[in-house]
Amino acid sequence: MNWSLVAARYFIFSSGLALVILITCSCSRERSELGSPNNPVKLFFVPSVDAKVIKNRSREIEQFLEANTPYAVEVSVPTSYVAVVEAFGSKRADVAALNTFGYILANEKYGAEARLTVLRYGRATYQAQIIARTDSGSDTVADLADKKFTYVDPASTSGYLLPAKLFRDNNVTPSDTMFASKHDNVVSMVYQKQVDAGATFYSPPEDGKTQDARRLVTTQYPDIEKGAKNVHLTDHIPNDPIVFRADLAEEMEREI
Repeated sequence: MNWSLVAARYFIFSSGLALVILITCSCSRERSELGSPNNPVKLFFVPSVDAKVIKNRSREIEQFLEANTPYAVEVSVPTSYVAVVEAFGSKRADVAALNTFGYILANEKYGAEARLTVLRYGRATYQAQIIARTDSGSDTVADLADKKFTYVDPASTSGYLLPAKLFRDNNVTPSDTMFASKHDNVVSMVYQKQVDAGATFYSPPEDGKTQDARRLVTTQYPDIEKGAKNVHLTDHIPNDPIVFRADLAEEMEREI
C-alpha cells in the first residue's frame, strides 16, 4: 500500500472538511443577529491606563448592559488609541468609549456618531497637565526647553495634542520626546526620573483627593503628590464620548 498516497488523500479530505466547517461556522456567525451570544455587541475602550485594569472595571458595564438590554456584550481593549478608531472602519467595533480626538477621527473617517458623554463629578470637561519632578527646578513651560519629555499617545488629546501645541505656541523644544502609551506610565517615568516631565490628563481634586493622572500610581508611589508636581494646565477638553458605529440600528443605539 502506498502510505504516502493515502496520507495525501487524507490530508486533502481533512483540509477540505476543515474548510467546509470553517465556512459553515463563519456563515453561521454572519447570520447570527447582532447582540446574540454568537455575535455580541462589541464594546471597545481606549488603553488610556493599564489594559487589565480597564478590562476588569469595564466588566461592570458589560454586566450592566447585559442585564438591562436584550443584548450580549463583549468588551475589548486594543493596544492603541488608533486601533479603536480603525475598528469602526472594519466593523469590529459597534460601540466605544473614545477619547476626544479619537472620536473626531472616527467621525470623519467612518461616520461614527457620539450619543453620550461622560460626566466626572458633574463636570463635562477635563484638561491636560504638564507634570515634573518636584525637585527638577522646572516651574514653567519655558523651563522645559531642552529637557527630556514624554507624551502618552499620538492620538491622545491631553497626553499629546494640546501639550505639543503648547510647546509650539511658546517656542519650547524639549531635547528628547517619546510616547509612554498610557497616562500612568507617564507619571511613573517622571517619578522615577526617566524623564524630566510629561503630559497627562487633569481633573480637579474632589473631597481633598487628587483626581488627575497621579492618582493612578498611588499604590506604587504613596508620595507621588510630593514627588511630581503640576507645572501647567491647558484649556478645557470635552470629556470622553460614547461612540456608535455609523450603520448600527437606531433601536439598538437607544437601548444601549
